[in-house]
Amino acid sequence: MNTLRNIMRPYKRQYVLSLMLTSLFVLNSGCATTKVGGQPALSKADPYEHINRKTFVFNDTVDDYVAEPIASAYKAITPQFVQTGVFNFYNNLKNVNVIINDALQAKFKQSAQDTGRFVINSSLGLLGLVDVAKDVGLEQNEEDFDQTLAVWGIPRGPYLVIPLLGPTTVRGIPGAVFDTAANPSSYVGAPVQLLSLLNARANAEGALKFIDEAALDPYVFTRESFLQWRHSLATDGKSAASTDFLDELDELGEFDAENVGLIADQASKGGFGNYIQKFERAAQSFSGAAQSFDETAKTFEDAGNKADKLQGDVRVK
Repeated sequence: MNTLRNIMRPYKRQYVLSLMLTSLFVLNSGCATTKVGGQPALSKADPYEHINRKTFVFNDTVDDYVAEPIASAYKAITPQFVQTGVFNFYNNLKNVNVIINDALQAKFKQSAQDTGRFVINSSLGLLGLVDVAKDVGLEQNEEDFDQTLAVWGIPRGPYLVIPLLGPTTVRGIPGAVFDTAANPSSYVGAPVQLLSLLNARANAEGALKFIDEAALDPYVFTRESFLQWRHSLATDGKSAASTDFLDELDELGEFDAENVGLIADQASKGGFGNYIQKFERAAQSFSGAAQSFDETAKTFEDAGNKADKLQGDVRVK
């Protein structure tokens, strides 16, 4: 649950294209899974899939019957500006982790920028409730100890699904422990931490619905998206622009690069192509509506100018 909200955050265009490609293959991953002796072959990245799937189902059940109802009630009674303020507050505290990991990865220039972002938002932004730094060009960076370990050459290890916590990897476990210890929000008390989780779950509603409705196998979709997202973060998005992207998917053990055309065709027949077409039509409709609004606004502006001119002529006479 925590991971899904991270996956759906805004990223560089390169990563968005990467995630779309991953989604295209994963939505119909059952068509590309090889079988050994009549049984599905385990992914190289996910050797404990049989256990992970059971944990995934457990987490999904808890989310359906506990987290979702509470988050829906929170979202219904909490004004949007309050939700935004809560998100900004915890996002600002997370910058302490970002600054530390910037330094550990020898990204000293970025560390200075992130320090400036934290100072500005903590002071002018009312303890981080308002993201003032973004308005002056200091964008939020994503750095954590898992990425630091990757930069240091520590292998990722197998994919794991932790009860109640969600997707991670063997390398991600010590990373999460370090990040939790370094984050100031870990020491402000359980009620405040619960508010952060509640707000995060409420903001993830759209992502969760997309996975449930679009993916034939939500487990595989979540796994592949998570692994690609983590790899993109660890390489600062360079893998997304690399020509070796399809080879990377093949290395994960899910896809055969030679059959990419067939997989894409099957994914399109399975509904993903229609989904993209509907999205494009909706985008065109919004674009048309925005253009009509601009034209209407200009008409009102012209009418106002004419009225002001007539009023001036009358006063002159």
